[in-house]
Amino acid sequence: MPTEQITIETARGYELAGSLELPTGLVRGAALFAHCFTCTKQSKAAVEVTRALARQGIACLRFDFTGLGGSGGDFGRAGFASDVEDLVVSANHLCERFGGQILLIGHSLGGAAVLAAADMIGRDRVAAIATIGAPADVPHVLGNIKGDLDAIERDGSGEVTIGGRAFHLSREFLDKTRAIDLPAEVARLKLPILIAHSPTDGTVGIENASQLFEAARHPKSFISLAGADHLLTNVEDAHFVADMIAAWGARYIPMRQDWPLPEKGVVVCSGNGKFGTEVHTPSHRFVADEPRSYGGDDTGPTPYDLLLAALGTCTAMTMKMYADRKGLPFEGARVAVTHERDHGKDCDHCEDEGSQVQALHRTITLLGDDLSAEQRDKLIEIADKCPVHRTLEGHLHIHTVHED
Repeated sequence: MPTEQITIETARGYELAGSLELPTGLVRGAALFAHCFTCTKQSKAAVEVTRALARQGIACLRFDFTGLGGSGGDFGRAGFASDVEDLVVSANHLCERFGGQILLIGHSLGGAAVLAAADMIGRDRVAAIATIGAPADVPHVLGNIKGDLDAIERDGSGEVTIGGRAFHLSREFLDKTRAIDLPAEVARLKLPILIAHSPTDGTVGIENASQLFEAARHPKSFISLAGADHLLTNVEDAHFVADMIAAWGARYIPMRQDWPLPEKGVVVCSGNGKFGTEVHTPSHRFVADEPRSYGGDDTGPTPYDLLLAALGTCTAMTMKMYADRKGLPFEGARVAVTHERDHGKDCDHCEDEGSQVQALHRTITLLGDDLSAEQRDKLIEIADKCPVHRTLEGHLHIHTVHED
C-alpha cells in the first residue's frame, strides 16, 4: 500500500508520528488504529490491519502514542488519559482531511483507549469501533510492569521495566491509568462494536472480552481469534483479524455513490502512490499498479497483466461456450499467456524492415480425458476465433479526445 508519513501537533506542544496507509485508488472512508501498550505504530497488528483496510478503499492512520516510537512527549508521565487525548487529536485530523465518519480500531490497551475516546471524538464523527484483545479493566495493564510501584507512589517517580524495555514512570501515570471505568464507558456508547479476542490470550484473558461484550449495546459482534497470542505475532493471525475487521467495517462505511461507474466501457482513475490506478466497469472495480522493481507499490496487476488476462480469459470463455453448445465432454482449460517485446523469429508480419514486432505466446491445456483428438483440434481452432484474439490481430485504431 502507498504509505504517507505524517505528523500531528498536540495541544501540549509536541508532535505525534503517524503512518497513513492509503488505498491505491479512490478513498471510500477513513479509520484510526491505536497500538498496544508500549508498542509502536510498527507492531505487526498495526501494520497488517491498516493495510488490509487500505485494500478495501479505507485510508487508515496508525501513530505512536506520546513518548513512544517517533512521537514527542514523556511516556512516563502520560498515562491512559494521554492516550485518549492523542486519539482525539488524531481523529480530528482524519475527519478534517477526509470528511465523514471514521472507524476506530484498537489493539490491547489501544482498544480500551478507542472505547474511552469515542464520546470525546463525537458520535457524529465515529461510525463504529473494533477492538483486538482489549482489557475490560484498564488498571490491569499495571500488572505487566516490573518495578516497585509502591515506591513510585511514595517518591513520585521511579524506574520500571515493561516488555523488557526500561521506562521512567511517574505517580501521575499510575493515577491516570487507574482512573478509568471502561465497562461504564462502553455501556454509554451507542455505536456498532466489534470485539475480537483470543481464548488462548495469556496476557489479557478472554473474560475481558465477555465483560466488554456484556456491557456493549447492540449492534455488537464478536470474533474468536482461537490459537492467537496477545500480540498476534503469527502473521496468519494478524491477516485474519485484519481481513475480518475490514469486511465488518465496510458495512458502516458504505461504498460512495458518486464513484465513476460508467454505463459502458471502463473508467480509469489515477490513485495514490506513484503508478496506482483504479479501474471502474459498469459493475466492478479493481486496481492496477506496477511492481516495486519499477517503482510501483505492487498493489494490483500491471497493464500488461491485464492485456494478457484479457486474451486468456476470452480464450477460455470462447472454448467453454462452444463446448457447451456442442455437448462436448469438456472440463475446462488452463490458458497461459506471456508477452515478448522483441519478436525476431518470425517477421512475416513486418511491413518495414527493422520495425519491432511484439508477440503474445499462448499455451492451452485442455481438461477432459474423454475428448477425442478431433474435438481437441476443434477447440484449439475455436480458441483462435475468440473476440479479443480477433481484436488484437485486427486493424485496431485508438481515438483520443480531450475533455476539460
